[in-house]
Amino acid sequence: EVQLAESGGGSVQAGGSLRLSCLGAERDYRTKCVGWFRQAPGKRREGVARIRLDGTGAPVYADSVKGRFTITRDTPMNAVYLQMTNLKPWDTAMYYCTVVQCGTWESMSSSWGRGTQVTVSS
Repeated sequence: EVQLAESGGGSVQAGGSLRLSCLGAERDYRTKCVGWFRQAPGKRREGVARIRLDGTGAPVYADSVKGRFTITRDTPMNAVYLQMTNLKPWDTAMYYCTVVQCGTWESMSSSWGRGTQVTVSS
């Protein structure tokens, strides 16, 4: 099982942008879809965006991030990115990427990575 690695988080003011990176997505031949998730303190982990690595179908977004976040893939780099714009204070969370069952938010990994922290101040 390949372990994905997240990076790119940071602290920004509301309205700012960040790009998160998820590396290692295509090292495992079983990896078909990758999703970004986030977990704020005291809250459940929630799906943010997911994408098919074969380029078919459209990415899927949580309603709370539609129009602000964009998920993309870079096959040669074995990477999946999450471009986040017009960030809001409620976007503050630890962000994780993982292999998901295509068409769902169900993680197919036995564990989560370290994540990358995003903090948005008002």
